[in-house]
Formats: sequence, structure tokens, C-alpha cells
Amino acid sequence: MKVDETGRNSLFVLTGSAQFEMLTQVNQSLAGRTALLRLLPFSLEELGPRCPSDIDAILRKGFYPRIYDQELNPTQFYGDYLQTYVERDLRQLIEIHRLSQFQRFLRLCAARVGQLLNLESLGADAGVSGVTIRHWLSVLEASFVVALLQPWHENTGKRLIKTPKLYFYDVGLAAYLCGIETDSHVANHPLRGNLFENMVVIEAFKRRYNQGNQAGLCFYRDSTGLEIDLFYPDGPRFIPVEIKSAQTLHSGFFDALGKIQTLLPQRCAEGRLVYGGAEPQTRSQARALPFADFAASLP
Repeated sequence: MKVDETGRNSLFVLTGSAQFEMLTQVNQSLAGRTALLRLLPFSLEELGPRCPSDIDAILRKGFYPRIYDQELNPTQFYGDYLQTYVERDLRQLIEIHRLSQFQRFLRLCAARVGQLLNLESLGADAGVSGVTIRHWLSVLEASFVVALLQPWHENTGKRLIKTPKLYFYDVGLAAYLCGIETDSHVANHPLRGNLFENMVVIEAFKRRYNQGNQAGLCFYRDSTGLEIDLFYPDGPRFIPVEIKSAQTLHSGFFDALGKIQTLLPQRCAEGRLVYGGAEPQTRSQARALPFADFAASLP
């Protein structure tokens, strides 16, 4: 009523993590009177000079503001965050009979970052049905814990994979769930490359959301094994993005980008190869960029 009486915008800002309780208790839709902004944890650009120079440190710390504002220990922060999230927020949404089972499910999800989502395998390892896994994942998506990157679908004459890939909105939480407690744990972890990919993909999500857009992101994979880690929308076309955690470039890194541009010449803009090194380079197939420069290179 107040909004309609005054005719003014921005009188009320509703923020925080209690979105589920708020949405269920507000008895008016407020359609046409609201603007919804998805504020994910900091981007690399927003961290600026506070961003650690070492990749392993970034992957362990993640991007939650309080970790940097108050110089908190990431292991303690994520442990407290997880306990609060599971014991308070989740219990408003789903009935969890065994917290240990759900926490095991979260760790299994973290061990699958950057991989195709297999509900049957995940359910078997977690000891619950595929229906339960699907429900739990939908809750993790709705509460911005995990993101499912959907596959690209168009008629190309190729058989395309139809299974989404699993990522965490904050790579620090994924690293914590993988048992990582120090930077050296990251450096020697078999999932280091997956965590790096997770970080870069979510940077693309942040770029889209911070501009007020829907994500519109996807990946490409067909039955021949050709895979592109990320398709970033650029008008009617996509920017194909390959992600490599290595600090040095190899010519083979560009192979998939060259193949997809040959396969879909009308749909692909100039590609990006995001890697763990420090020097940008330009190749015939794509621009090679340090991970910190990736988001700024996007439209």
C-alpha cells in the first residue's frame, strides 16, 4: 500500500538469507513492484587488492565477504556456515531425519564439482533414493549453494549430452567439503583442476547476475567427446570458454575451441582460454587469459 500511495521506488530493501521464510509469509505477489537482485559472494574484481595472489589460497578461502572483512579462518567459517545452514535454514524447507546422511550428501556433491550429474550414482553413494537426491538438489539450488550448468541443445546433427554439470556457488565451501584445510592441501588435491573450473564458471554467473541478467549459461558436449566448458551468451551467439588450471599454455589446450568454431561458425564468437598463468596471449583460435582477467573480457 505504501508503494502505491507514494509512487516512489526503493523505499524498502529486503535482503539476507531468509528469502524462503520471507517469500512464504508475504501474502501479496508484489508483481510489478519489485526488483530481484541475486547477490552472490564477491567476484574477483570486487575483491580487488584483497584477493590473494596465489590460486590455491583463493580456492581455499572462497569469496564470502566476512572472511576478508574480518580475516577469518576459512575452515572455521565454513564449518560454522554449514552447521547453521543445515540446522536452521534447511529445516524450514525439508524434513531431514538424519543430518549425518545429508552432510554426507553435501560432501559427495563437492567431490563431483565440474562433473556430469549422475543422480543414481549419487543416490547409491549417499544411501538414499534418486527421488530424494533430486529433491535435495532442488533445495540446494534454490538456496544458492549449488548451481547446475545445463547442456547446450540445438540441432547440429550431433548427439548432444543432456545431463547438467554440478558446481558450487562458492568454491571455498566446496573445498571445505572436500576436506581441504590449508593451501598445500589444494595444491596436492586431485580435484584442484575441478575447483579451479568451478571458480571460473561461477565468475561467469556473477558477471551475468551483477548486470541484472538471467544466467543463460551452458556447456557443450557431444557423443564424439568434444566438450567446451562454458558457453557465455553474446547476443545471438555464444563465447566458447575452455578452462585449464595449468600455469603454462600448451597448444593442445586450444584444440576444442578450434573444433567448435569449425562446427558452429555462425554461433561462436571469439573464444576464451582461461588458465592459471599470468600472461594474456592471443592465438588464432582464442584469447588466452589469466583467470583474474576473464570476467572483464566478457561483454
